[in-house]
Amino acid sequence: MATSGRSTGGLRERKKLKTRNAIQREAMRLFQEQGYEETTIEQIAEAVEISPSTFFNYFRTKEDVVFYDPYDPLFISMLMAVPSDQPLGVALRRTVSEGLAAIFETDREVIVTRGKLIMEVPSLRARVWEELERSHELFSGVLAERTGRDPHDFELRVMTMMTIAAVYTAGIEWLRQGGRGDLLEFYNRAMDIAEAGVRLDAIGPAK
Repeated sequence: MATSGRSTGGLRERKKLKTRNAIQREAMRLFQEQGYEETTIEQIAEAVEISPSTFFNYFRTKEDVVFYDPYDPLFISMLMAVPSDQPLGVALRRTVSEGLAAIFETDREVIVTRGKLIMEVPSLRARVWEELERSHELFSGVLAERTGRDPHDFELRVMTMMTIAAVYTAGIEWLRQGGRGDLLEFYNRAMDIAEAGVRLDAIGPAK
C-alpha cells in the first residue's frame, strides 16, 4: 500500500506540473499574438481547456504565469551533485553554465518571450526586484546547506547575489541584442568581471 501511495502521489504531481507548464506555454503564445494587457485569464484557460477557477488553482495572477520558473529545482539538484571538494565559486559557475545550456535546448522560445515581456511591461518590470530577492533567499539557503554555513553568512550571501546578478545582467544584455548570440557567453563575461573585482575608477573611457 505504501508503495502504491508514493506512485500515485508522483503521478499527481507530474499531472499538476504538466498542466502548469501548459498554462504558461499557452499564455506566452497569447501574449505574443495579442499583447499582455489584452490577454485575459479566461482566454488563457480556454486555450488550455480548463476553467478559470482551475487556472487560479495554479496561478494567482497573469504576472505569476510570466514569472513562473520551473528551473530552480534543476539548478539546485545540479549544484548539490557537484563534488563537495570543489570550491563554491567553481561549483556555482559550473552549475549555472550547465543548467543554462540544458534549458536552452528545449525552452529557448519561452525564455525569450518571458524576458521580452518583463522588459516591456511596466507592471512586470516593477516586480523584478521581488523575484531577485526570492531567488537570493532560496539559493542562500541551498548554499548554506552545501557549505555548512549560516544562511545569513555575509560572504555567502554576497556570492549568491553576485551570481544571480550576473545571470540577470547577462540575460538583459542578451535580450537587448535581440536574443542573438550565446547567453552563456554573456554570463561567463559577467562572472569574469565580478570575479576580477572590478572597480569603477579603474574603468577607462569607451574605445
